[in-house]
Amino acid sequence: MSQKIILTGITTTGTPHIGNYVGAIRPAIDASGNPEALSFYFLADYHALVKCHDPGLLRQSTLEVAATWLALGLDTDTCVFYRQTDIPEIPELTWILTCIAAKGLLNRAHAYKAAVQENEAIKAKDPDKGINMGLFCYPILMAADILMFKASRVPVGKDQIQHLEMARDIAARFNHHYGPTFVLPEAVTDDKTAILQGLDGRKMSKSYNNTIPLFTPEKKLRKLIMKIKTNSQPPEEPKDPETCTLFQIFQAFADPAETHALRQRYRNGIAWGEMKQYLFEYLNDHLRKPRERYAELLEHPDHIEKILQEGARKARDYSQPFLSQIRRTIGIASLG
Repeated sequence: MSQKIILTGITTTGTPHIGNYVGAIRPAIDASGNPEALSFYFLADYHALVKCHDPGLLRQSTLEVAATWLALGLDTDTCVFYRQTDIPEIPELTWILTCIAAKGLLNRAHAYKAAVQENEAIKAKDPDKGINMGLFCYPILMAADILMFKASRVPVGKDQIQHLEMARDIAARFNHHYGPTFVLPEAVTDDKTAILQGLDGRKMSKSYNNTIPLFTPEKKLRKLIMKIKTNSQPPEEPKDPETCTLFQIFQAFADPAETHALRQRYRNGIAWGEMKQYLFEYLNDHLRKPRERYAELLEHPDHIEKILQEGARKARDYSQPFLSQIRRTIGIASLG
């Protein structure tokens, strides 16, 4: 295969917010237009099961996440966009890799260690109290997602680098035992990618309940922006844009000229109420058309399903023959 393979997973937990957009969705959609690479984007609903045990919420989140990517302009003709659970080769490969992966490697996974430490902090009798095997084996499923499609580059946040390293370790272990089979993937991190602050000044995150949903209705959007935390400086006093959540959010959406002009307004003094109204109007204009498209897509889940099924068909054009090869490699083959 001559094209580079780039793969990105999108966990189907909750409604996408503007931090997700500037940090992951927009860069991925921009990258999908690269003719020298083939991009795979998948809805990671198996991964979501680790924490989400509400069937209705899982289904709704899958619908909302898919609609978000499509509304923002993902061209499914030039990439492979699919739902993880529509690829039966993924769980089969997960089991094969489980039989190769070292338990000691999984013991060192940050998420698992953090859960154990929480139990130890409350002096639980069992350090594994409340920890399911989905959490423990999460890195193996992620490895299967990546290795199945021979992805050479995987854009990830810094918190996911360890999982990429574990996927490489598992792949190398398999290759050493059975011979060259898997491509060793490389993590791609972008220090320039914006990490937005939320309503309270902390990193925008669902766990902090401080997000601005990407396609929240106009009135709700204004209300949320008006809640963003600012300092007590008077309107006429010059302000530092680099320490301001409002400016940071604006900068993530604006072009350099617009950013430069607003930075000057900060130096001249700008009232926080004025800035919040300006940010609301700017974001509302920027998001109006995709928000309308998003609402339209939500009204036609059958259309989204059709797109996902077509994506699954394209994905399985890769996964089916490769899994057949892997089966033969490990000795699972017809005896006739």
